[in-house]
Amino acid sequence: MFSRAVWPRVLPFLTYMLFIVVADLAARCGASAEQIRWIYPLKIFTVVALLVVFWGRYDELRGTRLSWRAIVLASIAGVVVWWLWIHLNANWMVLGQSAGFDPRDSERMNWPLVLVRLVGAVAVVPLMEELFWRSFLLRWLTNERFEVVPVAHISWRNIVVSSVLFGVEHNTWFAGVIAGIVYALLYWRSANLWLAVLAHAVTNGVLGVWIISTGSWQYW
Repeated sequence: MFSRAVWPRVLPFLTYMLFIVVADLAARCGASAEQIRWIYPLKIFTVVALLVVFWGRYDELRGTRLSWRAIVLASIAGVVVWWLWIHLNANWMVLGQSAGFDPRDSERMNWPLVLVRLVGAVAVVPLMEELFWRSFLLRWLTNERFEVVPVAHISWRNIVVSSVLFGVEHNTWFAGVIAGIVYALLYWRSANLWLAVLAHAVTNGVLGVWIISTGSWQYW
């Protein structure tokens, strides 16, 4: 588990999750939502720094190209996941209540904060999560030396297990499971992690624009 190949893919994700715990503890200690939301830029900056440090170790991101057909497919998949994300919201499909992320100062939009949130959701989170959930965990469930496991050898059991875990990471867990399966299938069929990253980025980007336009901050 503690091989040289593991940490570049696990540490950025663990760091991201640690910041979520810090934000939750801050809220329990009485910090206001306006104060807590500034943890997000620090979280994204830290994750970016780790990705930059480990960039040379991500072999799965090098030497791959996406055809226009693959780009269109991933984009459509990303939009479909977004649509499911905002509609699969029955009581049993949701875990608890999300505090959300409201970037407004009173009723005035804090655009620098909005921009940081969007950039983080589109450019940072998909890359960090796909490196962990798909490139690492999907293959690690087959062999602890995951880096030698061909993507084609990933089993349906691995896809389901990793997708369920990915789902419960989110408040809208059922939509998260579906999203995890979609991203995993894109990776599995193409053996190209960038395809899953792109679909994930499209989902988060469209979701972000929808949240801003509708004021549905609970989805952030």
